[in-house]
Amino acid sequence: MADQNTPDIVYTKVDEAPELASASLLPIIQSFASAAGITVGTKDISLAGRIISTFPEVLTDAQKQSDDLAWLGEWVKKPEANVIKLPNISASEPQLVAAVKELQAQGYALPDYPYAPETEEEKAVRAKYDGIKGSAVNPVLREGNSDRRAAAAVKKFAQNNPHRMGEWSAESKTRVAAMSGGDFFSNEVSATLPKAATAKIVLETADGETVLKSGVAYPEGTVVDATFMSAKALDAFLADEIEKTKAEGTLFSLHMKATMMKVSDPIIFGHAVKAWLAPVFDKFGDKMAELGVNPNGGLGALLERVKDEPEILAAIEEVRAARPPMYMVNSDKGITNLHVPSDVIIDASMPALIRAGGKGWGPDGKEADTNCVIPDNSYAPVYDAAIEFFKANGKLNPATAGTVQNIGLMAQKAEEYGSHPTTFEIAKAGTVKMILDDGTVLHAHEVEAGDIWRSASARKAPIEDWVNLAIDRQKATGYRAIFWLDADRAHDAQLIEYVKPILESRGVADKFEIMAPREATIASLETITAGNNTIAITGNVLRDYLTDLFPILELATSAKMLSIVKLMNGGGLFETGAGGSAPKHVQQLMEENHLRWDSLGEFCALGESFKFFADQTGNEKARVLGDAVDTATQGILDHDRSPSRKVGEPDNRDSHYWFARYWAEALAAQDADADLAAHFVPVAKALADGEAAIVSELAAAQGSAADLGGYYHGDAEKTAAVMRPSATLNAVFG
Repeated sequence: MADQNTPDIVYTKVDEAPELASASLLPIIQSFASAAGITVGTKDISLAGRIISTFPEVLTDAQKQSDDLAWLGEWVKKPEANVIKLPNISASEPQLVAAVKELQAQGYALPDYPYAPETEEEKAVRAKYDGIKGSAVNPVLREGNSDRRAAAAVKKFAQNNPHRMGEWSAESKTRVAAMSGGDFFSNEVSATLPKAATAKIVLETADGETVLKSGVAYPEGTVVDATFMSAKALDAFLADEIEKTKAEGTLFSLHMKATMMKVSDPIIFGHAVKAWLAPVFDKFGDKMAELGVNPNGGLGALLERVKDEPEILAAIEEVRAARPPMYMVNSDKGITNLHVPSDVIIDASMPALIRAGGKGWGPDGKEADTNCVIPDNSYAPVYDAAIEFFKANGKLNPATAGTVQNIGLMAQKAEEYGSHPTTFEIAKAGTVKMILDDGTVLHAHEVEAGDIWRSASARKAPIEDWVNLAIDRQKATGYRAIFWLDADRAHDAQLIEYVKPILESRGVADKFEIMAPREATIASLETITAGNNTIAITGNVLRDYLTDLFPILELATSAKMLSIVKLMNGGGLFETGAGGSAPKHVQQLMEENHLRWDSLGEFCALGESFKFFADQTGNEKARVLGDAVDTATQGILDHDRSPSRKVGEPDNRDSHYWFARYWAEALAAQDADADLAAHFVPVAKALADGEAAIVSELAAAQGSAADLGGYYHGDAEKTAAVMRPSATLNAVFG
């Protein structure tokens, strides 16, 4: 057993729907684990928790809390690490600002977010806040590569109970639009370092040299990329696509990742806002700047800034009437695709649109064909190929479809494009150079003001681990295995130089294929349409995209994925699916006290975590617990105990009751551990005998507004009261 400050299993405290579900599920898990002498504790990686831990100097002693993310960053490097990681907010700027305002209202004397820092103090505050934005958590925790797949029971259930798919037509006007030049893809250069090196990134202009970043250290064998997106090319592309969308009679939609790509994508998003409202910015740009308008924050924030300016509002309305209709986040509330940068996240939005037959919701509340604008051409071909495949072949049949598993390269911040501290918006025209400590110019680009320059890397050890993980997975399954690498892309060409020798040295080159993303997408869709299975072996971004795309097509959701990160130093990180933090679920709970979040991903991760603990420690009681979790998860599926979407019907809390009951019954019935069986016989009986009361108490809680005491930083007692409303159930677990 671990000491008081280091639980045997760490269960992360996060945000929104997964955290609300934890308030109900975690006490059950802790009660079951204690019977095997296992401690399950929490570490706070929520957005609010990270903000609080970043500014201890302005808080009272009662308000201060430890930097749990930093602690976990060290913990995952240890062989005994065992972490169950729930989805957390990868904060966009509006989300971060909203969380700060909420905390300030609760009495936390946090500094305001400096939109345009001028003083050194403001710049320091901004730097701290910027360190919290975007995908700040995952790169710290992911000290290993990713193995994501649908659990066998989940896949079988989806085939036996196929979800609804939208109909595809060969005449569909839905398409993907991407830049044909001037983007990150076309400008990318890459090199593998023959020895360890430290680099600096400089901008050379007519006025001299500016150091953008220094002291960037790389070990021997690191693949180092550099590229940029031309602001002029981007603006021309966006203007052209707006006009094409109008001519085609479709919806205009922008699909970005302004959370994970926290530096680059909000800037690209801002360009889209300016392109959409170009006549308004041409006429009122100076006035809007005086009002604090930042297009990177989206239309919603812009409209709030100009709400008292009738001339500007009239001009906006005039432009809106002349533009094509826009893809909507919420037609009823008038929330458009360009309102908030974090509202439309490509890995969720594109699979949902494809599943719906290529349809998006328009401002009239009706579905329509859509122009899906994905400026950078690095991965846009994946979605383009999928759309063209379904136009030609019709919708996927979940009842007969095979599955696409994923082995993803992500360890040690591999391929952290756009969220890396080596991404910059260029202030002046000149040359960006990446210069090694021996004076070698590794990469150089001629750039103009407003261009977005970025560098990313992938280290040798994670790459080799990734290839070997793929070999092991293919051997275990026998499935078709494809490395999604484009020999014509600079970065991928460097990875291929690692992949081929490893495959050949292990004698398995004939069992793997290497394809560019477009071709790999088509091959994978052909494979699963025929009822067969395949493994997609991808880099970090494609891992993120594909572990939403294929599960949403196969299962209707990515939240039910089994996600195992085999940490490189021997520990285990068990992620609870790829479903995001589900803000809409929270909104429904707050309005109707109904939480439709499905904890199946948590159940899958929990079982694997217990079994891993048994392997690491020899505690066989943990294995019994893990096996019983699998039985309970199967029971949830077999008896249709997953949450309903509608208020008044069973929700997340009901599913936790049934999970606990099936888990207890499995433990009571097993004969591998007599002590556990004896312990859980009365627990199972209490849960069965209390069924009528528990179900009634849970149902009675629904229907009215729920007070959580906060959105980003809720009150623990209020949240527990909302999420544990059954006195009968609580009496069983305390």
